[in-house]
Amino acid sequence: MEGTVTAPPAPADKAVDMVPTYDTTTATPQRPKLKLSTRIALVVILILALAAGGVFAASYFVNARNYVSTDNAQIDGNKITINAPTSGTLLDWSATQGADLRKDERVGRVEIRGGFAQPKMSIRAPAEGTVAVDNGVPGGFVTAGTPLAVVYDLDKIFVTARVDETDVRAVRPGQQVDMTVDAFPNTPLTGYVREIQGGAAGEFSLFPETNTSGNFQKVTQVIPVKVALEDRRGLDLVPGMNVTVHIHKH
Repeated sequence: MEGTVTAPPAPADKAVDMVPTYDTTTATPQRPKLKLSTRIALVVILILALAAGGVFAASYFVNARNYVSTDNAQIDGNKITINAPTSGTLLDWSATQGADLRKDERVGRVEIRGGFAQPKMSIRAPAEGTVAVDNGVPGGFVTAGTPLAVVYDLDKIFVTARVDETDVRAVRPGQQVDMTVDAFPNTPLTGYVREIQGGAAGEFSLFPETNTSGNFQKVTQVIPVKVALEDRRGLDLVPGMNVTVHIHKH
């Protein structure tokens, strides 16, 4: 048609790309920053932890330098055992736990079985003391030598401290000792080294350890050290109570 202008078609290499495009990049998430107060608190906690560790290390060094310490220790005493004098039935038993006995006091009788007479033999306390262990059962049968009771003289108790063999060379009779009894932690006690036993505790056990496998394993032994009490501070101390011991090296 006359007067009409037609636009030429666009070249193929200049065709408009109608495919949509997407941005595949993702932003890296940012960690939330700690508040200033939180950072200060963490720094304070770290400083306190380091200070506590330093105090502990210093205390341990001073203690190891000046003391031989062990918590493998107990109140102890000279043990007196009351045994059945013969076999038979236990009668009239009075050596109950906590009872105070006098030397040669009759604490029971054993009725000897056999025959028509059935004589009775008295059981007497071999020494003065307080009954700590009572195994007697009236009416029960006992054999000769059966332990019926264990007695201690509570006026003559002491502390047995078991010291590692690697530390015992620093222990000598007469050294001052500081102690605390677990049952009375707020009442410190003092004493002194009376005796160092000449052998490891394992050698004096009723059932010492034996190695039957042939593979030797070295185990640190402990040496019993007898510690005399200077002042009981009015405490009701009985054998078997646990004690923490600090033996002065100087």
